[in-house]
Amino acid sequence: MNLPNKTRYVPKLANMHKVCEHNYARLLSLLPDCDTESLEYHFKVNGSLSYQMKIIDSSRYTSTIEMSQRCIDGPDFLKPVVVVRLYHDAQMAEVLTSQHIGALKPSYEYPNNKMYQRNEKEMVNLFLGEWLVFCLKHSDLLQSTSV
Repeated sequence: MNLPNKTRYVPKLANMHKVCEHNYARLLSLLPDCDTESLEYHFKVNGSLSYQMKIIDSSRYTSTIEMSQRCIDGPDFLKPVVVVRLYHDAQMAEVLTSQHIGALKPSYEYPNNKMYQRNEKEMVNLFLGEWLVFCLKHSDLLQSTSV
């Protein structure tokens, strides 16, 4: 009889740092004024797909950004929303919430009631990286507006 693997997942800190550092650099490329609170950036990829990045908080050492995908047609799961904190002194960007799931833990027991992956936090930060690479490819369509 096979018992489920009960070993706890331990995130590799060096890998997380690398992902967060790359995401920080990508965000700075997209948001040159990331220290200006209440600034929004919008761009359209096509007629039904657009992105919004809003700076919701800014201080000397951190900025908090809400990034969302807007899709006219399609279900809500194709409209991801993440809140990202940029740590300017450490030059890192970390996902705080994803799809309205807040306070992501470094690891989860699996299986769990909410069906989070064992490395959910790492996965949402990797997703942010892929998303930012896509946005950088289309950043020529980026427009900033003040709220």
